[in-house]
Amino acid sequence: MVAEIFDGKQIANSIEEEIIEETKELIEKRGVIPGLAVILVGSDPGSQVYVNIKRKASSRVTFHFEDYVFPDTAEEKEIIDLIERLNNDDKIHGILVQLPLPKHLDENRVISAISPEKDVDGLHPISAGNLLLKQEGFVANTPAGILEMLRRSNIDVKGKDVVIVNRSKIVGRPLMVLLINNDATVTVCHTKTKDIKTHMKRADILVVAVGTPKFVTADMVKEGVIVIDVGINRVEGKLCGDVDFENVKEKASYITPVPGGVGPLTVVMLMRNVLMAAKRSLKK
Repeated sequence: MVAEIFDGKQIANSIEEEIIEETKELIEKRGVIPGLAVILVGSDPGSQVYVNIKRKASSRVTFHFEDYVFPDTAEEKEIIDLIERLNNDDKIHGILVQLPLPKHLDENRVISAISPEKDVDGLHPISAGNLLLKQEGFVANTPAGILEMLRRSNIDVKGKDVVIVNRSKIVGRPLMVLLINNDATVTVCHTKTKDIKTHMKRADILVVAVGTPKFVTADMVKEGVIVIDVGINRVEGKLCGDVDFENVKEKASYITPVPGGVGPLTVVMLMRNVLMAAKRSLKK
């Protein structure tokens, strides 16, 4: 068996085209241009790259885009004051704080300052609660992108044994709830899990985000497994994931490449959340 490779770029392009059409209609019929504001604190090169990716994506789907850059030494009050101003700005429908923040800032307090109606990253406590209770709200972009990729590849998670190797609030925890809400049976593994290989070996769908190149080897997965690699690592100047792609693809039925797998879906789901926020603002 050789795995079918998920084409994250193609799926993301398809969703992006849908967003462009819906945005065009929103502008023509209601005169509303979806607006995204991104806040960056510090000069981390990776974070700067991610902000630039979001800027380009916003341009492609004809959104209004604003970015605000603070130095590493910025005070928490400065950032929260800006967020409160953006909460009341009718041109801005989505607010995103690029993570991670410098250590002297309280990430939870900063994120909680964002209006839940503009929390397009899906990280506000109210967004997390809505997801848990299966209420309407924003879902974190990477988990939403993973589920959308499976759906558009005609893979039903209902009844599947899904193993997630990650428990972060950005990936593992919201993905766990999203999958349970869609009738999957979910196991979450982390650094304190005993015999992690045994858990991974029984997965129908394996999602990995540990930040270790080639962490998952072929002997850790069963024949026919669906592998979602969320990891992004740089080895000898090249990007790679957490999965030993060349060997695991010989056993898997589907597998994501890195790059070109989950990444493009994460960005396009952010755009979809901004569009959703703009549409909801009209109801108010």
